[in-house]
Amino acid sequence: MAAPRTHPIRVLVVDDSPTARDLISALIAADSRLTVCGQAEDGRAAVLQAQTLRPDLVTMDLRMPEMDGLQAIAEIMDRCATRILVVSDAADAANAMAAVARGALDATFKPSLDDGPAFTARLRMLAGVPVIRHLRSLAEAGPVALDLGQGGGVAGSGGPVIAIAVSTGGPQALAQLLPALPIGLPAPVLIAQHISDGFAQGMAQWLDTLCPLAVTVARHGEALLPGHIYLADPASHMTLASGDLIRLDPCSPADRYRPSCDRLLHSVAAIGARAIGLILTGMGRDGARGMAAIAAAGGVTLAQDEATSVVFGMNREAILAGGIQRVLPLEAIAGELIRLAERMRRPLVKLAMAGAGA
Repeated sequence: MAAPRTHPIRVLVVDDSPTARDLISALIAADSRLTVCGQAEDGRAAVLQAQTLRPDLVTMDLRMPEMDGLQAIAEIMDRCATRILVVSDAADAANAMAAVARGALDATFKPSLDDGPAFTARLRMLAGVPVIRHLRSLAEAGPVALDLGQGGGVAGSGGPVIAIAVSTGGPQALAQLLPALPIGLPAPVLIAQHISDGFAQGMAQWLDTLCPLAVTVARHGEALLPGHIYLADPASHMTLASGDLIRLDPCSPADRYRPSCDRLLHSVAAIGARAIGLILTGMGRDGARGMAAIAAAGGVTLAQDEATSVVFGMNREAILAGGIQRVLPLEAIAGELIRLAERMRRPLVKLAMAGAGA
């Protein structure tokens, strides 16, 4: 257990707008557990100050002169790995996700005066995340898996379904995992990723540019298609309804996790042996009960290992709860998902062929 802090969390505020810097600094100053240790008006200055000041956390704008936020994040993570929160405009949602993939911990919209308590709570939470130095670039993730062939899925309901639970560190993990899932994957992929409101569409668009499979934000009543990736919007809890249809239920302000990983996983557990549950990096306990439900129902459960996790939290809780059958490094998970989906598909194909010949 980490020792309690004896000094405030030191934050470096980076934004080319003096107004934005002043507002963020004022919100931080209002919380006695935080303090502003410096400000930077462009990415180049941010890199230098990060090296000199060694802050506990950096809030990073993306669109800046001299050096933009994406470049600055890459430089900081290479020279003096530091916790980084991207503070972005709505129009930059896709770039914000790309920034997270380069090593930032999370992304959120630029706060207003009314957002102070929520914004500073997020800063305090991220300050407790260990600084990660082992992130691998996408170029090092290895080749895309071999194509299983077009039409490999089973049309309609009845085939395997992959459900993924993920939180802090998720964009990095998904950017390595999902591009290795090939066209012809005989299963749909449902993802519950804890993310700030308004970022789901940008995240889906960004992942779609990386993946051979189509990535979209899930829609209520949508029928699942093999070889398609569905991302939950944090405004709704995504679950699997009968007939392999997507169900979306509005989130409540009281909901701690948005979207809920446990709700998705519990709903997928209802399909029994067709279910493949995967829990990746993340902070908290969301998903542990759902993974146990899938295992109890006869499905297969996997977890990302500690060594490749940005935060060994949600996956650790699921492992300790006894609901995980296999723990794998991130780079081995895509191959295992492909193998499991293909294994589950074969009996269904034989059944369909037998029915056609009857």
